[in-house]
Amino acid sequence: MMEDFELMGKFYLGKEMDPQGKGMTDNILLYDSRDLTTHAMIIGMTGSGKTGLGIALLEEALMDNIPVIAIDPKGDITNLLLSFPDHRAEDYLPWVNPQQAVSEGLSPAKFASREASKWEKGLAGWGIDSKRITRMRDSVNFSIFTPGSDAGIRIDLLGSFRYPPKNIFSDRDLFLERVQGTATNLLSLLNIESDPISGREHLLISRILENAWMEGRNVDLPMMIAQVQDPPFSKIGVMSTDSFYPPDDRFKLALALNQILASPSFSQWMTGVPLEMGNFLHTPEGKPRASIFTISHLSDSERMFFISMFLNELIGWMRSQSGTSSLRAVLYIDELFGYMPPVKEPPTKKPLLTLLKQARAFGIGLVLSTQNPVDLDYKGLSNMGTWFIGRLQTRGDKERVLEGMERLESTSGSDRQFLDKAITGLKKREFLLNNVHENSPSIFSTRWVMSYLSGPMTREQIRSLMEDNKVSPLPTIEKVAERAFPGKGVASSTKPAIAPEINEFFIEIPKLSETTVYKPYILGIAESWYSNSTLGVQEKILFPLVTEAPPENLKPEWENAPALEISPEDLQREGTEDIPFLELPEVLAEPGNYRTWERAFQTWIRHNKPLVIFRNRSLKLASEPGEGKGDFDIRVEEAIREKRDMEVEKLRKKYDSRMATLQKQLLAAEQAIARESEQARNRNIETVISFGSAIAGALLGRKSITSTSTYRVGTALSKAGSLRKDKMDVERARERAELLKERMAELETAMAEEIEKLSENLESYREATQEYPIRPKSTDIHIKVFGLAWIPVEADH
Repeated sequence: MMEDFELMGKFYLGKEMDPQGKGMTDNILLYDSRDLTTHAMIIGMTGSGKTGLGIALLEEALMDNIPVIAIDPKGDITNLLLSFPDHRAEDYLPWVNPQQAVSEGLSPAKFASREASKWEKGLAGWGIDSKRITRMRDSVNFSIFTPGSDAGIRIDLLGSFRYPPKNIFSDRDLFLERVQGTATNLLSLLNIESDPISGREHLLISRILENAWMEGRNVDLPMMIAQVQDPPFSKIGVMSTDSFYPPDDRFKLALALNQILASPSFSQWMTGVPLEMGNFLHTPEGKPRASIFTISHLSDSERMFFISMFLNELIGWMRSQSGTSSLRAVLYIDELFGYMPPVKEPPTKKPLLTLLKQARAFGIGLVLSTQNPVDLDYKGLSNMGTWFIGRLQTRGDKERVLEGMERLESTSGSDRQFLDKAITGLKKREFLLNNVHENSPSIFSTRWVMSYLSGPMTREQIRSLMEDNKVSPLPTIEKVAERAFPGKGVASSTKPAIAPEINEFFIEIPKLSETTVYKPYILGIAESWYSNSTLGVQEKILFPLVTEAPPENLKPEWENAPALEISPEDLQREGTEDIPFLELPEVLAEPGNYRTWERAFQTWIRHNKPLVIFRNRSLKLASEPGEGKGDFDIRVEEAIREKRDMEVEKLRKKYDSRMATLQKQLLAAEQAIARESEQARNRNIETVISFGSAIAGALLGRKSITSTSTYRVGTALSKAGSLRKDKMDVERARERAELLKERMAELETAMAEEIEKLSENLESYREATQEYPIRPKSTDIHIKVFGLAWIPVEADH
């Protein structure tokens, strides 16, 4: 059963409740994953089981290889990492609550043993075994990100306000939206409310961002502070910058920004992985990720800043993707309160509304959860296709939810009276499911979750989980400098003499510290042309690489040389005055070596830098030049999911109509059984009465049988014959009902066989990917730069 609904893109959320209040039925509640592209809302008071439902839904998405991003203001969703297939007490022990154990008179070890046993039995009662837990754990990369803290994986939010992606830069409306959103986010961190149209703080920062991004430059906080004080433009609108925003007032804004930069706590905001959505959805190898951003340790303004920045980045990434009708990713926000209120306009509201309106076309499903149903913009939630309503705290909460849902299209097939009665009777872990894609609402009880619900994690617990799972940023020249072998030897303020035949360059980065020194490297920048008419490839690629000086009489080692994000135009001919130089190895002082190394570099590029194109003929997909195997595998999985959903839909239409016909016939047969049984029962009573009357008349009426007595006996015999006929009719109706049940079982078997065949076909699609390396000709490799490069590194002491 598990395999079937997982293959079919169904989420196993629980079992339906009897509508007459007779308890839980055996009918499994399966939620179609595609329905989540129209988003879902979970509303319930504390203790309603809302967190359990949310985690169950996320588990099912991960079982279907759908990546999940969860914004976790309370810290509960981190429990997704606590799934233990073997249910050993020692696995549970670090996560149980010691105080709860003491309050129940148990040692932590015994309490953990009891919890392990409880979880194993609970899951078994819902048909979930250890193999299913193992499949989820093995198919997903779990990560906890902690912006502003080093407990988990840090996020670089303030280090750089990055230049927008091409798809946003090329669309003027989207570009200006990104400018305004970034300015709003930054000002929200300062607790400054400034109108995007008339607020001078907002207009100044927006202009600085626009000016830098139009020039193709990223903006970091030091640059922002400097340009607030001394803007690189003379006018804002038609007024001079100084008249519009006087220098003394600008200095106050710069001072507020500098306080952020100077604060020790905010140093955590300027290091870590960059805010790039693709990295949070899949690993470089293409494996789905469950990226949980826990922000319980942040202040309200910091949470607002992070969530608004995050949502705007998600929108930018979303608009660079192709459209799809299948579920591509899930964004889960565990508490919506304060982020989309009905009247106010916090910086999170606009991107949330944008996602609710546009994310469906890109296969991104939003799941928003709250225990505060009053302070919600129900007008903005009109795009919600699914509502999960649990127990509510007050009558006012229920009335607010009912009023809001009455205005929504998703209440089709239900009325206020039914919803009111259904919500009133809900118990813990019971939810009213109102899905616009279904004909009518239903009530269900949530299943036991595979993740151990230990409650919010402490920073120490998060640190222990993520200690071996820190994600490294992509290589940059700054990271090359940080991880380089320390500069050894005596540093001198005088640059070593370099022969004029040697091309000499400087790669500039911000000064690392007071012990920064220039270290010499071999720099090579090659431009390679790749051409293949069969694959339709005509591509030019730049390879900027640096490597350290080799031992004498050996060639430079390019194999592990990092690729830098620089071009020949970024190179400088002079360095920074206050950075001293390390000694130049003799091997780097010989001009003839560079000519030999340059030829070897060109040969190395030819043999070691093919352009690999991946093709999947079954799906008619080919990778773009420069697209890695992991990224191509992601596209293959998305194409397979789309194909699966399309084929499953065909199967449903094919078998649903047949099954519906058989169900109608079975209903008619069961009604016939009831009717014929009732008729036979009544006939039996009549026959008994008739025989009784005839015998009584014969025995008591006269001494001999008269014609009247004979008539009565004949009538009784006639009714007995009708009774036999009625019983035969009942038996025939029962036989027909059994035959219909057999046909329904055969139909289910046939559908299961087709599903199994579909599963085999889908697996063959995954195996159909092949790679085609395209190697450049020697004449198509052009060395743009080769020589000596000075790069700042930390000195060794």
